Parts: sequence; C-alpha cells; structure tokens
Amino acid sequence: MIASELAIATSNLTKQFERHIAVNKLELEVQPGEVYGLIGPNGAGKTTLMRMLAAVEEPTTGEIHIYGDRLLTDNSHPRLKQKLGYLPDDFPLYEDLNVWDYLDYFARLYHLRLPHRRRRIQEVLELVQLTSKKNSNIKTLSRGMKQRLSLARTILHDPLLLLLDEPVSGLDPIARMQFREVIRILQSVGMTVLISSHVLSDLAELCTSVGIMELGSLVESTSLKDLYERLSHQQIIIKTLGDLNQLQQELKGFPNVEEWEIISHQNSLRVNFAGGDEESAKLLKHLIHKEIPIAEFHCTQEDLESIFLNLDHKQAS
Repeated sequence: MIASELAIATSNLTKQFERHIAVNKLELEVQPGEVYGLIGPNGAGKTTLMRMLAAVEEPTTGEIHIYGDRLLTDNSHPRLKQKLGYLPDDFPLYEDLNVWDYLDYFARLYHLRLPHRRRRIQEVLELVQLTSKKNSNIKTLSRGMKQRLSLARTILHDPLLLLLDEPVSGLDPIARMQFREVIRILQSVGMTVLISSHVLSDLAELCTSVGIMELGSLVESTSLKDLYERLSHQQIIIKTLGDLNQLQQELKGFPNVEEWEIISHQNSLRVNFAGGDEESAKLLKHLIHKEIPIAEFHCTQEDLESIFLNLDHKQAS
C-alpha cells in the first residue's frame, strides 16, 4: 500500500545514540483505524520509536509519513502535528489543579476556543468517565483515574493518530479494563491507535495488528489473526480422575502430540498438539477406548504472551 493511504509509514527509520542503535532501519506500516500493538522487551526501541513518531525525537536517518505527509521535528507542517496525540509513560500531572482546570489549560494550548473548548472538555470527561470528578483535585484521584485523565488530555484536540507508551503500567485489572473500553470507543470513531504494553493480554483483546521489536528491529509486523494462524500452537487441556502417569503413557507416540506440561494441582496435562479438530477427536476417542477416566478435554490456542516468549527464545538461540 502506498504511503498516502497509510496512517503511519516509515522508511529506513534509524535512531542512533553515540554507538548505540536504538531503532535500526525500521519499516513500519499501520492502516488507518487500526489498534496496533507494539511488543518487545525493555531496550527493544519501542519508546524511541514512539518519540520519533510523535516528533519529539529526530531520526538519525530515514523518513516518517503520517497520513501521507512527511513528519519533521522542526516547525514545519503544524497541521500535521495537530493530528497527533502522544501519551508518554512518564508525563507529569499538575496535582494542585482540579480536573477541569487541568484540561482547560491544555485545551487553551491546543487553541480551542469557547464555546467549543467547554463542550470538548465535557465530551472527553464523559468518555473517560470522570465527569463526577471535574471539580476534584488531581492529587485525590486514584492511579487509574489519573491515567484516564492523562488520556483525556491527549485526545482533547481530537487527533487522528494516538500514540500510547505503556498506558496501563501499574494499573489494577479494573482500571485496565476501563482503559481498554475507552480505546475501543476511540477506535470505533475512526482514530488510529499505536500502543505499547507489557500486559500482552490487554493487547490481545484490543489490537487488530501487532509489531514485535527486538534490538531496534521489527521482527514481526502482521495482523493478530495471521500471527495466531502462523505461530500459535493448538493446546489441549486434559484432566483425568485417574493416574496421571497412565495418561502420559497413552500420549507417548500418539500422532500430532508434540510435548506436554503437567498441571499437577489439577491432575491435568497441557498438551501441545499439531493436529486439527479431526485429529484431536481421534485422540479423545483413543483415551476413552483405553479407559482413561477423562474429566476434561479442552482445546485452545497459545496466547499472545506464549507466542512472544517462543519467538524471543528463537531469536536468542
């Protein structure tokens, strides 16, 4: 696809700090309206990439195009930068302000004028479910509320592209769920979202595509569906009411059974299985024929975290 039809298109994008190459000749393409998840260990280059996409960091070499226009860190093309919303993982909050005044301050920086400014602040407060807190001091908010407030500040100017660097770091499960719901709403109205996170279960629920970074390079960039089809193994959870050793003996040498892991507290096995539905049905039939007292036989797929760990292990070996 040509760059003008992409939300993000980078070419030979490189960032070098003295002798360290943080991002290495990276070619990234993100479709409009996608939620694109960026995965990788600490030091992989995710934050540096985000900073370059937000025009905070200047590339050493290479180009960035946002919706077909070239992005530069100088004062050129201010309308292009207005399409960006960037939430870094360390952006400070002015905790002595109340919620409304904080958003009003940034809305003025975005040159939003009355009455649109007031209406927009009300809209984002409703979106992030903080309307009831509009007169509260920021220092009294929970961590999850503060993060949603930071997101509200980031989308005040209604950007086309939202860049989120570890936005759910340190949040509890309920706060992460609330944050995910906001991202889904933003995607539904056409906003493109690039999000990095170490909480891969969240990315698996949110993302349409993922990119996996390793040592500054993009080693995978594909739709989540394609990633699962290519790299996710089928797994079968088998629980027996009988002897676990007997179950393992019956699995040895059976076609498509690759390896298994004992879930001892459940008297179960997690079996990596190379076959499809027909072959797994044959395995179940075999175990029943051998009078193994099966209490559970459940087929599933490896999750995104397992895929990432397996891929990372292959890269290291």
